Amino acid sequence: MQNKNTKNRDKIGRIKIITLLSVMMMVSIWGRAKQTPIPVQPPIPINKTEIEVAAEDSKKVVLDYADSLMFDQRINPDYQILKGNVKFHRGGMLMFCDSAYFYDKTNSMDAFGNVRMEQGDTLFVFSDLMYYDGIAEEARLRSNVILQNRDVTLITDSLNYELEPNVGYYFTGGRIVDSQNELESVYGEYCPDTKEAIFYYEVTLTNEKAKLYTDTLIYNTSTHIAQIESPTEILSDSGKIVSRKGWYNTNNNRTALYERSLVQHNSYHLTGDTIFYDRDNGFGNVYGSVFMQDTLHNVILKGNYAYYYEKNDSAMVTDSALMMDCSQKDTLFLHADTLRTIMLPDSSRLMKAYFNTRFYREDIQGVCDSMVFTSADSAINMYRNPVIWNTNYQIFGDTIKIYLNDSTIDRVHIPSFAFAAQQKDTAFFNQITGKDMLNRFKDGKLRQVDVSGNVQTIFYPQEEDSTFTGLNNATSGFLKMYMDTLSSEMEKLIMWPQVEGIMTPISKIKPKDLYLPSFRWYEAIRPTDKHDIFRKIEEKSSVEETKKRRKFSTQVETQPR
Repeated sequence: MQNKNTKNRDKIGRIKIITLLSVMMMVSIWGRAKQTPIPVQPPIPINKTEIEVAAEDSKKVVLDYADSLMFDQRINPDYQILKGNVKFHRGGMLMFCDSAYFYDKTNSMDAFGNVRMEQGDTLFVFSDLMYYDGIAEEARLRSNVILQNRDVTLITDSLNYELEPNVGYYFTGGRIVDSQNELESVYGEYCPDTKEAIFYYEVTLTNEKAKLYTDTLIYNTSTHIAQIESPTEILSDSGKIVSRKGWYNTNNNRTALYERSLVQHNSYHLTGDTIFYDRDNGFGNVYGSVFMQDTLHNVILKGNYAYYYEKNDSAMVTDSALMMDCSQKDTLFLHADTLRTIMLPDSSRLMKAYFNTRFYREDIQGVCDSMVFTSADSAINMYRNPVIWNTNYQIFGDTIKIYLNDSTIDRVHIPSFAFAAQQKDTAFFNQITGKDMLNRFKDGKLRQVDVSGNVQTIFYPQEEDSTFTGLNNATSGFLKMYMDTLSSEMEKLIMWPQVEGIMTPISKIKPKDLYLPSFRWYEAIRPTDKHDIFRKIEEKSSVEETKKRRKFSTQVETQPR
């Protein structure tokens, strides 16, 4: 009986258990059915490519090692505390520190003590502190920051390094040092990939040869070329450069300067629209509105092209070339197709002007084909059809040599054929010609004339009321004439040893008697002011004019051009 009761109880128990499990299963299925909505259409699976997965992995900061790790969900739920030999990596960038807070959810961290970032064997960054922002992908390094990229070292106190474009920048002052230069500024950027650095505010570039000051500078640590982007001054022992646009190659000390830059070397100042300057070789090319000033000798050269060579202190100007000698109160203005100046071994200066040379000063004006000036003897040598004027007095000849005294005309020597004329009236000209003529000046005006060799003269004597009495035509071996410097009239005339002549009354003068055979009056080509020296003189080619003009002998310039 007992066995039968026991079997019944076991059977009832199994039924209850099966019933309870069935109820629980139904409840579970009903609950899941209630919580999971039925989609209108099945979701489209997202299949990421291997490249996308690799890119995401390369941006993720991964903890490689730490001596200890602490994490308390209740106290610090957002970060882990790492201590001792901490090492992370993000793609190819390794990160080291003594300790760190690691924010795994935001892919960020705070690093403390002996912070170091390494990328391959080319890029190393050191600091005391660092915060890495995983969202912005930027490392913010503070205190004793040093970035090393091969031979480039960046030193600052605060550096933000953007890993994605691979650019670091400082903003509280810093410097970059490479094999050639040291650069300092308030703000700076450096990109290891391109080797390009950008500097703003109180920028200085220093090397063994020069020092550069500016507010904006672009510099390449590979080529060592600095791009000038704002008013800049480059100083050296021998001078300075002032520019606001251009480039400076610190390897070979060459510069290209634009927008009216200035190069100053010793006593020379060069200004132009564009300047190419080689400081090591001491050579400069200047283009456009050239202004070249010798402050020692107070001489200015202008033109549209020029070069300057420091080693022999020489310069050349062409294309609307102009020289202004400002050493005296009365400035001399000289124009020619080309102007050259050079310092000779004895420290004297040689200046050449050719071709179509014209000059103007209040006391003297002149034209010729070519002209040479030497400061050693203060002499101006005029070649090929030279003509000069002083007041109403004209002199021409084969060659004219002008001697200056403190830049004031002292005497004029015509050593071969010489002809002097002074206009007295519309048709009357006093005339003197001979083989050799020396004209002496006082206070910038003709005082004395000495002529020797085949002297021929025509003079028009005048009464006290300025009435002409006749034409005096005379010849001799020598002549000496004195002039009144106030009135520019003849005071005394001496001719010797044998004088032959004839006096012709005004009423009996014939046209053929008015002029000596070599007489020419060149007033039409005379420079009238400092602007007129640029006037081009066209030669008349008619047979008649050719017969009139005397065939001047050509003297070859002995000095090389």
